[in-house]
Amino acid sequence: MLFHIIADYGPGDLAFAEVVQRIKMVLPDAECVPTPVPAFSTLAAGFCIAQLGLNEAPAGTIIYHNVAPREDDEVVREGNAGERLVFARLPSGARVIGVHAGHAFSFVRDAVAEGELRYARVPDAGSQFRSRDLFPQAAAAIALGEPDALAETVAPEDVPDAPPDRIAYIDGYGNLKTTFAHGAGALNHLSSGSLVRVRIGGAERQATVSDGSFEIESGQLAFAPGSSGWTLPDGRAVRYMELFLRGGNAWEEFERPAVGARIEIQSAA
Repeated sequence: MLFHIIADYGPGDLAFAEVVQRIKMVLPDAECVPTPVPAFSTLAAGFCIAQLGLNEAPAGTIIYHNVAPREDDEVVREGNAGERLVFARLPSGARVIGVHAGHAFSFVRDAVAEGELRYARVPDAGSQFRSRDLFPQAAAAIALGEPDALAETVAPEDVPDAPPDRIAYIDGYGNLKTTFAHGAGALNHLSSGSLVRVRIGGAERQATVSDGSFEIESGQLAFAPGSSGWTLPDGRAVRYMELFLRGGNAWEEFERPAVGARIEIQSAA
């Protein structure tokens, strides 16, 4: 069983090892693959969930996420209470289990069939480290199909839209994966070869709109469809744009912006 763990513990953090150990106790056949995202970044978590869960996946795949900023309620919390655990079954057959926080389910919301987004029957309080002490047992119960593992459905309107103009993920090469959908909205009129001004925070650079990241010379910045995207149940193909510096690092070029930073695109003509 492929068992993805998407969390903001930090690369190589002890927490990943502790969660894997607890998961293996309740699901001995789980093949755990950790994917770190920045602290409290439900946007990055949601993007990773969709990329892994809406593309082809081995039978039985589970995506387990824990990015829980505990921003659903600003008052004092008793027993380290936090956002509730949610389950979603995706068209690929992959199952997602994770806290209902921020944009964690925004990218998969429209792909989930009616009634397939539900709360899990598990306490939302009782441990600071819920993804180790409370959630693995719930994940195992869901994975094994126990009839009492799930509770009421989550209303789709309770899952926010993904913002259309942000950095969603920064890969190891410094490519900036964005939430700009290829061919959507204001980008629809931009043809390959067009020049645009890109502003992220205080950094502004010129980029070339391209149909492929390598259709530019070394040292140039491209704004092009990247490797991330999926197909929705209605047949619509979704592909997201990337900022790619050929022979360099776009993240460094834009002065190391954070995931979630807003991106402004304007024609340079």
